[in-house]
Amino acid sequence: MDGSPSASPTFEVDPRGIGWITFDDPDRRANVLTEPVMERLALALTEARSAAADDRIEVVVVRSGKSGSFIVGADVDAIAEITDAQVAEARIREGQAIYMELETLPVPTVAAIHGTCMGGGTELSLACTHRVVSDDDRTKIGLPEVQLGILPAWGGTTRLPRLIGLRPALDLLLTGKPMNARKAERVGFAGQVVPADLFEEAVADFALGAKDLPAGSSLKKRGFLARMVDDTSLGRRVVLATARKKVKATTGGHYPAPMTILDLLSDHLGSSVQRSLDAEARLAAELVTSDVSKNLIHVFHMREAARKGLGVATDVRERDIDTLGVVGAGVMGGGIAQLAAFNGIRVRIKDIRHEAVASGLQHARQLFDKAVERHKLRHRDAAQMMERISGGVDYSGFSACDLVVEAVVERMDVKRAVLAELEEQVAETCVLATNTSSLSVDLMAGALGDPTRFCGMHFFNPVHKMPLIEVVRGAATDDTTIATTYALALRFGKVPVVVKDGPGFLVNRILGPYLNEAGFLLDGGASIEDVDRAAKRFGMPMGPLRLVDEVGIDVSRHAGTALHDGLGDRFEPSRALSALGETDRLGRKGGRGFYVYENGKEQRVDDSVYSDIGGEKPDRAGAVSNDEIERRLVYQMINEAARILDDGIVRTAADVDLGMIMGTGFPPFLGGLLRYADALGVEVVLGGLRDLAEAHGLRFQPAPALERLAKRGETFYEAFAG
Repeated sequence: MDGSPSASPTFEVDPRGIGWITFDDPDRRANVLTEPVMERLALALTEARSAAADDRIEVVVVRSGKSGSFIVGADVDAIAEITDAQVAEARIREGQAIYMELETLPVPTVAAIHGTCMGGGTELSLACTHRVVSDDDRTKIGLPEVQLGILPAWGGTTRLPRLIGLRPALDLLLTGKPMNARKAERVGFAGQVVPADLFEEAVADFALGAKDLPAGSSLKKRGFLARMVDDTSLGRRVVLATARKKVKATTGGHYPAPMTILDLLSDHLGSSVQRSLDAEARLAAELVTSDVSKNLIHVFHMREAARKGLGVATDVRERDIDTLGVVGAGVMGGGIAQLAAFNGIRVRIKDIRHEAVASGLQHARQLFDKAVERHKLRHRDAAQMMERISGGVDYSGFSACDLVVEAVVERMDVKRAVLAELEEQVAETCVLATNTSSLSVDLMAGALGDPTRFCGMHFFNPVHKMPLIEVVRGAATDDTTIATTYALALRFGKVPVVVKDGPGFLVNRILGPYLNEAGFLLDGGASIEDVDRAAKRFGMPMGPLRLVDEVGIDVSRHAGTALHDGLGDRFEPSRALSALGETDRLGRKGGRGFYVYENGKEQRVDDSVYSDIGGEKPDRAGAVSNDEIERRLVYQMINEAARILDDGIVRTAADVDLGMIMGTGFPPFLGGLLRYADALGVEVVLGGLRDLAEAHGLRFQPAPALERLAKRGETFYEAFAG
C-alpha cells in the first residue's frame, strides 16, 4: 500500500493492561479505511504484538473516537478507480493480511462498536475475538458490499458464517442490509450489548474479563436443526440451493455478486480459512473491475451527493421542522403523516370529513403495526410515534406548523381553493407544499399571496417504501423554501431531486412515453406477456403494463391526458390505452386490469382485456421480437430525458438517472438511463430513433439534444455535468 501517513489509528496502553487501538481520523467526520489508515493499522498491530510479548497488555480493544460511528468501511472512491483485476487482488490480499495480524494477536481482542459499523469495519470486528455493541439507535452493523457489486473480501464472507451460522449470515451477505444491536446479539455476533451511556466503562470491564472467555463465546446455543444446517455438507447444500433460487428470481441474473458469494460459500465454507480468503481475494477482484460494480458505485455516489446538498446553489439555511401539517387524509396523506411521525415530527391532519380523518389515522397506525410485525419497531416505540399524530376537520393546530403538505384530490380548482384557504391559517414563515403528481405548481401558486414559500413535494406511492421525492421549484419559489423542503426529505430518509415545474415533472414525463409505447406495442400485435417480459429481462422491476395496473388505470389515464395537453402530439395516447381508460377496469386496486388480482396479488393475465382494447389475443408469442420491444420502450425514455434536459426541468444527467432509479426502479446495475445511453453511444441511440421515427412516426423524432451531442461527439454526462 502507498499514500501519505495517517494519524489514525493510534495505539496506547493504559495502567490496567488494556491496549487501545483508536480510530479517529482528524480530517473526516467518520472513520474510513483508506490506504494510509490501513498502513497505520498495520503499525498499530505491530506495536500491540510487541506490547503483548513484553507482558504489558492482557487484551486489545479496537474502538472509535467518533461520537456516532465506529468505522463506515473502505474508501469507495479508491475502489471505483481500480480497473485492473491483478491490482485489485493484490490490494485485497494486503487488507486480508492486516486483519489476519489482528486475528492472530497473542491476546484477546475486543471490537467496541458504537454507531455505524459497515463493510471493512464489520470485517475488522469479525477478526476480533469478541464484539461489544452499544444499544444506541445509531448502531447499525452490516456488510453492504453486495450493493456495490462486490463481496466482503477482507474476511467478511469467510468469517461471518463461521461465527453466526450460514442462514443468518446469508441474510446479511446477500442483501447488504444492516442489523441493529438487538439482532446482533440475537444472532450471536455481539458478545454483549450495553447501554450507550455506560459504553466506555462496560467495554473496559468486558475487556478485563476477556482472557477468561473462550473464542466464539458470543455464539448463541443452536438447536438440532441449526447444527444440521451449519455443520453438515448436506445441510449447507440445501440452504445454498434455496438461496440460489431466490437470488435468481429477485435479480434476474443481472447482479453477479450474490451468486459469487453463494459459489464461494458452496466451495469453501467447509474448507480452511486461508483457502476461503484466497477465493475471496480472487473472486472480489473480478467483481470490482466489472461494469456492474462500476455502475453501482456510480449510483452510490449519486445518492451520497444528494444527501450532502440542499438543492440550491446559494448559501441559505433551511428552516427547522418540528410540526408538519397534512391537508387531505387519504392513503397518501396518512402515509406522509406516518413517515413524519416515524422521524420525530409532530403531525396535524385535516380533512373535510371526520370519517376521512379517521381513515388517515388508521392507515398510519396500520403502517406502524406492520413495522412492529416485521421487528423493525418495538410496540412501545410504535405507540409513542403514533401519539405524535392528531387530526380534525378544522385548522386547529395549523398556526404552529412549520411546513404543510397539501394532499387533496388531483383537481386544480380544488387545490387552488384549499391553498388559498390554508395560507390564511398558517404563520408567515410556514412553507406550503403540494403533493401533486401532474398539475402545474405555478398555476397553483397564482392562488397565493406569497408564492415564494410554495413548492411541490411529490411523494411516490407507497410513501413508506418509495425512496424518491421530487421537490418541484415554481417560478416564484425562493431558495429557503427549496432548502427547507429538501432537508425535510433527507430527514425522512428519502432521496430528493429538485425539478422545475412542467408537465409530469421528471419521472412521470419519462414514464409517460414508456407506458404509452407499451400500448402502441399492443396495437401492433405484441402480447401483454411479451411486452412485460421484455422490460423485466432488461432489468425493470415490473413490466410497463403491470405498472399501469399498479399505478391505477384511472390515475394513468389522468396523467397521460395532462402530458398530452401540456406537450402535444408526441404524447397522443395509444389506441389500446385510450380504450382501456373507457372501461371499468381500475388495475390492481380494483382486481382487474391487464392482469387479474385476488387479495391484491397478481394471478394471471386477463385475456378478456384484448377485446376491451379493441383487439384480439395474438396467435403466437413473439409476434414482436424481444429486441424490438426493448428498443422501443427504452429509446422512448432516453429521447424524452434528452428533451427534459434541454427544457431545464433538471440540470444534470445524474439528476435524471437518480430520479429514474429511485422513482421507477430503473436498473441500478446499468447505472441509470443516461449512463446506459452513454454506454450504448449517443450516435447509436440517434440512429435507432431515426429508424423508429421512419417506421412509427412523430413520437420517435429524435430530440434536438441528441442531434447536438452526436454532432459534437459528447456524452450526456459530459454535456450535462452541472
